[in-house]
Amino acid sequence: MDLKDSLSKFKQQQERCQSSLASIAASTSKPKHRAQPAHAPNVPARPSQPIKFSNDTERLQHINSIRKSPVGAQIKLVIELLYKTRQAFTAEQINEATYVDIHGNKAVFDSLRNNPKVSYDGRRFSYKSKHDLKGKDQLLVLIRKFPEGLAVVEVKDAYSNVLEDLQALKAAGEVWLLSNMDSQEDIVYPNDPKAKIKVDDDLKQLFREIELPRDMVDIEKELQKNGFKPMTNTAKRRAAAQINGVKPKAKPKKKQREITKRTKLTNAHLPELFQNLNT
Repeated sequence: MDLKDSLSKFKQQQERCQSSLASIAASTSKPKHRAQPAHAPNVPARPSQPIKFSNDTERLQHINSIRKSPVGAQIKLVIELLYKTRQAFTAEQINEATYVDIHGNKAVFDSLRNNPKVSYDGRRFSYKSKHDLKGKDQLLVLIRKFPEGLAVVEVKDAYSNVLEDLQALKAAGEVWLLSNMDSQEDIVYPNDPKAKIKVDDDLKQLFREIELPRDMVDIEKELQKNGFKPMTNTAKRRAAAQINGVKPKAKPKKKQREITKRTKLTNAHLPELFQNLNT
């Protein structure tokens, strides 16, 4: 009887342990809902897969590598998050999205707070562009304030589709979009509707009859005489080429064709050009 009693008690203890473990597993499997503040941004969700020991180890190693990385690398991660989402994040939300612990690293916090691309209101961080623009209309108003041209790089991060709006304004004839030959940067100029005038045909013809110098050096000198800054510096480029031993390529001369009876004359309204034509 003593053996049967002992076995019975052992089975009862096992059943009690199993029920306790089942209740613990049920309580831990319930999702915990944390209260979020109003207007909280949507932090990128993490995959809801059960965390294995190996995966959790890799995640911890990844977090540790980020937090031990240079301050500049951590700032870059945060600014990329703010730029892509264009939302305001608290330090805790940034930590969840990027693993950058702002409160735990004073150097990161100070650098982020003083960064010209970051706005900090005392609680939340958000992206700050040079020009606060919300759409195409505000973009056009800004461009018209710069009659001498506005660098596209100064507005390209104002909002997500600013480059598409620039092309739309160009297609509509509202702006001119040109490239700077020296800096290789795009410059946008306002196309003032007040400057649209009708030019007489006589004036157009007079303009076309003006003969330009054939050498770029002479063209640049003429521009400087009239108060314009040339976009190129041919003399400097040629001098540098001579110092480095690079000879300028000579343009091949085209062989002039003689005018014969079989030549198709397209300038029949200018008979003086063909006085020497053999008949």
